[in-house]
Amino acid sequence: MAVFAQKQTEQQPNILFVLTDDQRYDTVKTFNKAIDGQEMSKLGYIESPEVDKLAAQGTTFINTYCQATGCAPSRATMHQGRYPFRSGVYEFEWHNNAAKHMKPSLPEQLATLGYQTFHVGKLGYRLKGLAPNGKTKKHNVYQTDIDFRSLGYEGLTDYSYGGFKEIDGKPLDEYINNIGFFVTPEGKFEYVSKDLANQRKEYKNTAKEVAKKYDLIRHYKKGKTPSIYDGMIISGVSSQPAGKTRDGYYAHFLNEYLVNENKQFNAGSMKFQGVDPSKPVFAHVGFDFPHTPVLPPADYRERFQKHTYKIPNFSEEEFASMSQQMKKITSNKPSYHFTDEEKQKMIQDYYAFCAYGDRLVGKTVEDFVAYSEKHKRPWMVIYVCGDHGWKLNEHGAISKFTPWEWDSHNPIIVVSSDKKKFPAGKIVKEFTEFVDIAPTALSAAGADLSSKSFNYLDGLDLAKVVSKQAPVRDYIIGESHAVTGARAYIRTKDYVLSLKTRPTRKEGENMAWALTASWEDLDPALYDFKKDPAEVNNVAFDKKYKKIAKAMKDKLLNIVLGDNRVEVDWKKWGDGTQTYHSNFAPRAHNYKLKLK
Repeated sequence: MAVFAQKQTEQQPNILFVLTDDQRYDTVKTFNKAIDGQEMSKLGYIESPEVDKLAAQGTTFINTYCQATGCAPSRATMHQGRYPFRSGVYEFEWHNNAAKHMKPSLPEQLATLGYQTFHVGKLGYRLKGLAPNGKTKKHNVYQTDIDFRSLGYEGLTDYSYGGFKEIDGKPLDEYINNIGFFVTPEGKFEYVSKDLANQRKEYKNTAKEVAKKYDLIRHYKKGKTPSIYDGMIISGVSSQPAGKTRDGYYAHFLNEYLVNENKQFNAGSMKFQGVDPSKPVFAHVGFDFPHTPVLPPADYRERFQKHTYKIPNFSEEEFASMSQQMKKITSNKPSYHFTDEEKQKMIQDYYAFCAYGDRLVGKTVEDFVAYSEKHKRPWMVIYVCGDHGWKLNEHGAISKFTPWEWDSHNPIIVVSSDKKKFPAGKIVKEFTEFVDIAPTALSAAGADLSSKSFNYLDGLDLAKVVSKQAPVRDYIIGESHAVTGARAYIRTKDYVLSLKTRPTRKEGENMAWALTASWEDLDPALYDFKKDPAEVNNVAFDKKYKKIAKAMKDKLLNIVLGDNRVEVDWKKWGDGTQTYHSNFAPRAHNYKLKLK
């Protein structure tokens, strides 16, 4: 990128981007008070002193929604500043930076603006480079990257997983790709793998012992016997004390990077170079909490088990009116059949895990601000509450992947040393989206967003949203293909509509199918948020909503199918570049949608 795209007016701020994983908004008191009128979750007790402190110090964008309700496409949205239908990244596909429409990611753009870039923890951005032979190769978007998998192999975690050729110094008969393991305070690895148990008799009982030791509840389907090997761990206790979990180490190594100025520091056997104070820094901490395995430290778990939570109800009536694609979620990750005791523990541990994570967010921000102020450099913190949300038996299920409120509503807090741009304690109620993160960081770094270099960005600079210089959105949009199949959504203040957009997942095939498909084939889900805030009564086929449904359908399909849509045949390992475009309704995405 050319230098002309940068404004040289003010000292560039250090920027911290903090992202959690699968976190619901109701885990934070400030968010609950602004959205639901009460500090505690409607389900029960929560703790969030550190994030509440951030909100008091900065500006909260309370009505932020994600553009894809799965980890990888949501993180691609944040790192690219583009909607899924503009990037061609719709689910968990590997993709590459050689496709003609691709642009440098946020950290790469910041590097051209003079930033040093650092990441620790979960990234989930599945970008590859292309080698001269056309095959994919590793592509680091951050200059310094301490990933969760490497820390796990080093034993700097409480739980991790990975592939192994040998265990305890002894070669395996065959390589095993996905072995889960716990790490004890003494550094012992406790492996949980059916394949390993079959190869090594000494590990035959380990999974059973670990399940009992850490009080694990794994997800299981109705009519099935819970497995000691398979199924997401939705309840349990960490093998490590607070601070020594995998998330605890993420906070620790950000601080190591900041305090070891121009010096080497170690993470187990790995060596990294500390920060250079002469340059601005963009640091990204990707926390895993409260993503499964849900394993709060023992002291947090014990405290939260003293509280009884309201368990969300699920009725057969809701299931009867539910769209087929959304029924797929309740069939794939159901929880309505769990015992009340299992549901209670699942909810207790989820909120306990978030409370522990809140403490780590506070440490991370404190260390970053202290470093910035030590060197008298302005700073900005962007905190995102989850790459998407999570269900706790709402709609009879756990997990994510749907356009329901609990999966897609994820507030953002921006705290800055510049209180004029991001005033302390301010709550912004206008719609904002995850595509806004990249332009906000780039603008703060001095990028001239009006230049052609950045005309690919789909979002708005949140500083301009605060100052009312940005367009006001009447709606938010998104599209996600993971698990449910291709499905797009549009949400206004009063309604949310989601539709099936493709009959198959084959890129470039039947791209305009939804324009002529019947209403029934579109598998619609329409909820009236004013009358039905829990989104349980699908009124898509109610004649009283016919005009509302049509207006929202036309707007949604014109945008996601016709306003510069991109689909790419990325191929299995992300080495494909065959691209398909659809642009029959240019500029349909104009932020305006008036409903009568």
